[in-house]
Parts: sequence; structure tokens; C-alpha cells
Amino acid sequence: MIDLKTIKKRIEHAIKPMEKAGVDEYFWGIRSEAGDSLPPYYLVYFLLVDLLDFNFNGPEEKVAFSIPVKIENTTLIVEYRKMGLGIFIKNKNDEDKAKVILKCIQSGVKAGTEYFNYIADEAAKTSNLNVNNNSNELYDRFCHFFSCYDNINKQIIGIEAKPEVHVQNTPTLTLDNKNLFSIQTSNIFENHNKIAHLRKEAIWYAISAIESFFNWTEHVFILIAILNGKIKTGVDVSDKIGEEWKTKFKLAIDINTPEMKVFYDRLIILRQKIRNFVSHGSFGKDGQTLEFHSPVGAVPLLMPHRQNKEHFKFGNGVDFVAPEAMELLQEFVKNMWSGDLLPAKIYIESGNPLILSYAINGKYANAMSSEDDMNNFVEHLTRIFDDASNMDW
Repeated sequence: MIDLKTIKKRIEHAIKPMEKAGVDEYFWGIRSEAGDSLPPYYLVYFLLVDLLDFNFNGPEEKVAFSIPVKIENTTLIVEYRKMGLGIFIKNKNDEDKAKVILKCIQSGVKAGTEYFNYIADEAAKTSNLNVNNNSNELYDRFCHFFSCYDNINKQIIGIEAKPEVHVQNTPTLTLDNKNLFSIQTSNIFENHNKIAHLRKEAIWYAISAIESFFNWTEHVFILIAILNGKIKTGVDVSDKIGEEWKTKFKLAIDINTPEMKVFYDRLIILRQKIRNFVSHGSFGKDGQTLEFHSPVGAVPLLMPHRQNKEHFKFGNGVDFVAPEAMELLQEFVKNMWSGDLLPAKIYIESGNPLILSYAINGKYANAMSSEDDMNNFVEHLTRIFDDASNMDW
């Protein structure tokens, strides 16, 4: 149990000589330069208002809170306005006093670390939390690598579609014919080399796309579970984000349908191969990079009959059928957002954070009942967030 009394005394000593001021001493003021270096607004609020009971005003139009403070019988205002937190003074002559206030607050915040940790730990046990929604950014990353992979393949197809001119090798070639034969042969080899390099690039982009896909789904599965009411507190979030990908999949998506069960099984195989090979320094866990000595030379330890029959095969290096893997990812995303999860897609793509208390009070459950309900809910919630960010109280 935290000893708030001892912590409070330590902080009161740290912020000297700053003192409380009365709310009737408030003034609008001009922004000081010292205020630009204040700690985050929430730490200042927790320190002065929540713990030390300083007087404050707010919220008001374009102002979240105003805390009058005093130094050497001069009142200054610590205020969080639309343009940010600052220390406000009556005239430029008080800039030095603003610097003193800054140091007092910085010292108080440093001394209050234990108190801030306590606040956060207690909050994590409740549902009064927002969960950041980073789905759009993670999905865009996946789409970027997928697009790069697709563009490389189009280049390969374009080169392969060009006709190769074959020259008959007769015993009576003229000098000009020899030069022509040499140029054409050179072009053929150049195209083959270019295609080989592009195919290597395609594999790199495919691996990046696959890894990005699993990064995105690790995140979005948690968001879907919140919308479905399966995650309701900060403790739930903390517990679930540490679970394996397959557990998060089942938490978000019903795999009892035959189609989703097929997706699940194939994605598990692909994930295991990517994680066990690429994510472990391209060594793998099953002997993919090992060869044993034999009378016929070096032989792969992972011989064909021991490899998984799934098409996504890793052998000596990153050798797998990228088109099939990429098609799988594309088809899964399309199917995942169909049916009952379409309302979840609408909310998640809005970019709004997930509010855990809504998973308890039924607001998410009501919104998830149809596309129209979710669209109306998202529009309402977005307006609230916009008003809050603009401090339109």
C-alpha cells in the first residue's frame, strides 16, 4: 500500500517556494517562455490538483484547467489551453518568476514518480481506459509491402513477355552477323539476370508483407475482442496482448465455420515458418540451415519427406511459394471483414480509440448490431473527440 502522506510531504518540500493562490486571483495573462518546458499536462494536474489540492478553474471554452500559483507574493497561472500547457504572466518582467515556477513543478514531478505509478496501476484494474487504435497505420504498412511485391511481379511478367530473337548459328557468319548474334545473346543473359534479381526482391517484399500482416492482426484482434465485449479492463488487455497469435485469433474470430477454420490452419503454418525461420536469424528451428555429410556430398538435414506438406516451404534459405502465401493473406482479410465483423471494421477504420467502459455498459454491443448503428455511433463519437481536442466545452 502506498504511503500518500509521506509522498505528499516529500513533494511539498520539493516544490518550495511555490505556493497555492486563490481562484479569485486568476487573470488571462500572456504565455511565458518558461512554460514551454513544463512536463506533460496530466502530470502537472495530478501533482498540483489531485495530490496537493491546489485551487483550479475549468474546464471553460478553449481552456481545460487553470491553476493559480504564487511565488514571492506574485500570482502566475499554470493553464492548459488549446495551444498547450503554459505558465502565464501579467507582464514580461515576471519571466524570471515563471522560470522559478517551472523548476518547482519539475522538482515536484520528479519527486512524485511513485504517486504517478500508483495512479496508473490502479487505473489499469478498471475499465476507465482507452486503448490506442493503431490499426490503420499497421494495415497501411502491410499494404505497402504487398503493393511493392505486386509491382515487382508485374515487372517480371513484362520482361518475360518480350520476344527473344533467335539467330541461326550458320558456319558462314559475317562480321556483322557475329556482332548481331553477340548483342542478342547479351540481351538474353541480361534479361535472365534482371529477372533473377527481381524475383529475389519479390521474396524480400513478400516476407515483409507477411510479417506486417501478422503485426497488424496481433493488434486488430485485440480491438475486435474489445468491441465484442471479450476484453473489458486494463488487466484483460495486459493479459491478452501477451498471448500467442492463435489465441488472439480465436478471441476475435469464430473458427467453428469451415471456411475460417481453413484460414486459421493455413495461417498458423505460414506464421510458424516465418517466425521460426526469418525471425530467428534465418536459421529456423527444424534444421532448415543444416546439412549432414554423406558419400554423395552435403545433404539437407530437413529432407523432403520430413517437410510439411503445406505449400509454404522453407528449405536452404527463404524458399517458399510467395504467390500462394500472398493470396492467402488477401483472401483472409476480405473474409474477416465480412458478415458479423463488418461493424467492427467501420469502428476500427475510424481511428478512434477503444473505450473499455463501453464494452461493459453495452454501447459497443448495441453499435455492433448493424452497419447503420455503428456508422451513427462512430459519427457521434468522432464529434465528441473533435470537440474535446478543440476544447469546445
